[in-house]
Amino acid sequence: MKVTVVGAGAVGASCAEYIAIKNFASEVVLLDIKEGYAEGKAMDLMQTASLNGFDTKITGSTNDYSKTANSDICVITSGIPRKPGMTREELIGINAGIVKTVSSNLIQHSPNTIIIVVSNPMDTMTYLVHKTTDLPKNRIIGMGGALDSARFKYRLAEALGAPISDVDGMVIGGHSDTGMVPLTAHATRNSVKVSEFLSAERLEQVKEDTKVGGATLTKLLGTSAWYAPGAAVSALVQAIACDQKKLFPCSVLLEGEYGLDNLCIGAPVILGRNGIESIVEIKLSEAEKAHLMESAEGVKKTNNLLEL
Repeated sequence: MKVTVVGAGAVGASCAEYIAIKNFASEVVLLDIKEGYAEGKAMDLMQTASLNGFDTKITGSTNDYSKTANSDICVITSGIPRKPGMTREELIGINAGIVKTVSSNLIQHSPNTIIIVVSNPMDTMTYLVHKTTDLPKNRIIGMGGALDSARFKYRLAEALGAPISDVDGMVIGGHSDTGMVPLTAHATRNSVKVSEFLSAERLEQVKEDTKVGGATLTKLLGTSAWYAPGAAVSALVQAIACDQKKLFPCSVLLEGEYGLDNLCIGAPVILGRNGIESIVEIKLSEAEKAHLMESAEGVKKTNNLLEL
């Protein structure tokens, strides 16, 4: 199993680290445009192998896509990160050109690969890959929902005063501060609805804190987060590589599901060796449907800024 991660910055390096530590891939290739940067990150990570007990080979390359040949899964993290006060949508002009070039180069050397898009605005960048490549829809996946759901579970556990292993919850919709739809009514603590433990007001606060999770970290750090995004990507990669048939919310091209068409947005999917094995349609309340439709309109507006 060979995995390529394009972009050796904080997010890309975290992806490579978590994938290597889980020890299911034979090789991880880090690629970056900055001379020597990916090579340095790869060397640093390889020097942790004996300490962290993994045998995955990590190699780095400066913009040489031939080194990525025959990758089973490719992760695109490249692009400029958010700065404080910057929305994901403001990144579109720069990052669209980067993602288009990167995806084309990857597919040239790995025509049967599965692509996971991390670059923001993530739903629109995922849509861009669909529109500018010939890959089937099951092999193009946007990471956002997996990360948003992890942040939702963090906030739920915080509010409940519970261990996070007790908590389950999901976020669908767009990967943006206004587009996320945390499904509070479906969230549970060890199979018991969290509404049995938390007031409606506290649940609403959890929901709002989740929606601004990325912006909160950007304000604190001065740049985008990297540990949780890297972990989210590694979970998706492992589910595919190990054919786990796990359910994750991911940005997926909808063609009628949830009443939406020709749009990439977060929805529950089953991930396995073929990438997206199926899209899962769960029953939503009227309020949840309305929020999802509102989120979809926001994603469409951003998509309209693309020059396709």
